Amino acid sequence: MKLGIVCYPTYGGSGAIATELGQSLARRGHEIHMISYAPPFRLRDFRSNLHYHAVEVSSYPLFRYPPYDLALASKIMEVVSETGLDLLHAHYAIPHAISAYLAREMLPADQKIKVITTLHGTDITLVGAERAYKEVTRFGIRESDGVTVVSDWLLEETKRIFGVTREMRVIPNFVDTHRFKPGLDAEYRARFAAPEEKILVHASNFRPVKRVQDVVRILALVREQIPARLVLVGDGPELPRAAELAAELGVREHVVFAGQQEAIELLLKVSDLFLLPSEFESFGLAALEALSCGLPVIATNTGGLPDVVKEGKSGHLCRVGDVPCMASFAINLLGHEDSHQSYRLAAREDVLRHYNVEDVVIDYERYYEEILRA
Repeated sequence: MKLGIVCYPTYGGSGAIATELGQSLARRGHEIHMISYAPPFRLRDFRSNLHYHAVEVSSYPLFRYPPYDLALASKIMEVVSETGLDLLHAHYAIPHAISAYLAREMLPADQKIKVITTLHGTDITLVGAERAYKEVTRFGIRESDGVTVVSDWLLEETKRIFGVTREMRVIPNFVDTHRFKPGLDAEYRARFAAPEEKILVHASNFRPVKRVQDVVRILALVREQIPARLVLVGDGPELPRAAELAAELGVREHVVFAGQQEAIELLLKVSDLFLLPSEFESFGLAALEALSCGLPVIATNTGGLPDVVKEGKSGHLCRVGDVPCMASFAINLLGHEDSHQSYRLAAREDVLRHYNVEDVVIDYERYYEEILRA
């Protein structure tokens, strides 16, 4: 098949999954065309059947805000006309589903293309639910030829928020288990912590929904009983406040601000525990990548996280904001090596069984074929 994939190129779950999907499909022999305003950050597996198309946005002074959605629609139309795509896969509803719809309507009848939209979470629960975007999001969902969601929880939220009655397919996120796999590198680990210290890690875009200050509070409680260091991966608006709180709690020297890490799997492999105390997660891709590296996860019992983190097996779940609960589970795991090891093994085994990239990509292939036949 000739497939177009539209996504955001920046750090985040939707862009990561879209790019990993495109690379996996290319490895399976499909012709893939990635479309975005910059090369996706996970796009590293360049090959002859994997192409990137840049969207150029006008800086005309009349536009207070450059109309990216229109520029994207024009680029999609151009790529379809030049390559003869069979199907377009839009990741994240706004504006990708709408731009795909516009491109499809502009194309001549003999070039009409099927459009699949994958809903990832905040495009529904935050952006799409806002009054300014709710109706256009609903329209994009309705006009797509196929719609997938990344979790059962997001499926129900989409129905609840938008009153959607159409069929939507749940296809979960996935992870490259060959890249994200257990394997201790003692020399690399020494860059972040002393041998006697445990490494807690958190990776996100540091938006308020991630509750990064809770991560710092967990570290402070853990350090009352166990030598530990926290590594924060990523960047975003809440990072400065996290640094201030670490200083207030007296743990600033025990926090490593690692910034964006292209090869985050290297850090996950040498860590002891992953923390994700989010307000909500539609799925929790960061948690899944940690689990694939054999890293137990302490997270919140919200959104799609209970499907990813198996309570009492691969990690623990607490109520949002319940820092003492999360810290207690962390101390218990880090303080009992046998239990910690069993959680590591269970985490890896569950990912291999349910979220392996090879298996989930086949599900997408079948769905593409189903939509093309419809």
